[in-house]
Amino acid sequence: MSDAEVHTEPPQQPAPQPPTPAPPDGRWRDRNRDEKGEKDERDEKDREKSEKDEKYTRDPLSAIVWALIFIGAGVVLLLESTGLIHFGRYLNAWQIIMAVAGVVLLLEAAVRLIVPAYRRPVLGTIILGFILLSIGLGGLARWELIWPVVLILVGLSIILGGLFRGRV
Repeated sequence: MSDAEVHTEPPQQPAPQPPTPAPPDGRWRDRNRDEKGEKDERDEKDREKSEKDEKYTRDPLSAIVWALIFIGAGVVLLLESTGLIHFGRYLNAWQIIMAVAGVVLLLEAAVRLIVPAYRRPVLGTIILGFILLSIGLGGLARWELIWPVVLILVGLSIILGGLFRGRV
């Protein structure tokens, strides 16, 4: 053996790390456990958000309602343009479309109130339905009669919505 081989030093081992100081509140923390706990909280929040989003995105009733409104509008415009139907002196095709859309939206609100599986807030739908219905019926009655009735019906729907909100 040579002198170089005899005097070889063993490989250096890393110096031991000093212990992690205690946080100010005096509790010892496990860093991995804290990161995992924070990750679990984020995952739970993401799951809750996705469940809430799924509740509104998997709603076939809205899709059906808006499809019916568009199909109805197309049918009314097609019938008028081909001359198969003449709506008369007081109504035109767009008033019919608005009235039908208002009725369909009001029917949607009724279904949402009656069927628990499709339940969600309906006040905006009711207001829009009454407005569209009143625009559509504007050619048949005077505006001085239509708007007060619409306001009364909207007010009643707000009262009924407030009374039955907690009763699901």
